[in-house]
Amino acid sequence: MKFDIITLFPEMFAGVFDVSIIGRAKEKGLVEINFHQMRKWAWNSYGAVDDRPYGGDVGMLIRVDVIDKALKEIKGEKSHIILTSARGKRFTQEDAKRLAKEKNLIIICGHYEGFDERISSLVDEEISIGDYVLTGGEIPAMVITDSVSRLLPGVLGKDESSQVESFSDPEKNIEFPQYTRPAEYNGQKVPEVLMSGDPKKIKEWQKKFTEKG
Repeated sequence: MKFDIITLFPEMFAGVFDVSIIGRAKEKGLVEINFHQMRKWAWNSYGAVDDRPYGGDVGMLIRVDVIDKALKEIKGEKSHIILTSARGKRFTQEDAKRLAKEKNLIIICGHYEGFDERISSLVDEEISIGDYVLTGGEIPAMVITDSVSRLLPGVLGKDESSQVESFSDPEKNIEFPQYTRPAEYNGQKVPEVLMSGDPKKIKEWQKKFTEKG
């Protein structure tokens, strides 16, 4: 899959996708991540991409002509375009699974006070990662890219893939408690059932934590 991220601060992504699971996926050619400096499509010679809002409100808005020019240059026939937005749909694991079926995701990182409303007509969906304020859309873009990438075929190894399942079922809690050596530390002991060697009892114990209701 190819990701194209339109941002004012491509340097914020330095190193984020060059290590661990995503870094290995890039090396294998399973994932391609491109960063596009929004100022490339600036509306004046000073590199401006924003302007004052009509109506006299404070702050600055990203201009629609800037984003339109960027998308016309980047998008292809199979591109799915996402705008990171505080008013967008809350991002879930189900959304990650859905987006993992796409061939190319274009993610537009929000900044300043927001976007010209007409930009909404240029995208396929608006996504929010939570009800809190961030300095911009770069961190949401990282979250979306990471969560989608790890669902792509071949990205996770055998030891890593099993840990995804608990996040994939909305009817289950995220995960059951896990322990490793030593068996006792500062008076805290590993549950006896986990050291019993009885797979059936262990599964029953784990099930208590992963089933809701």
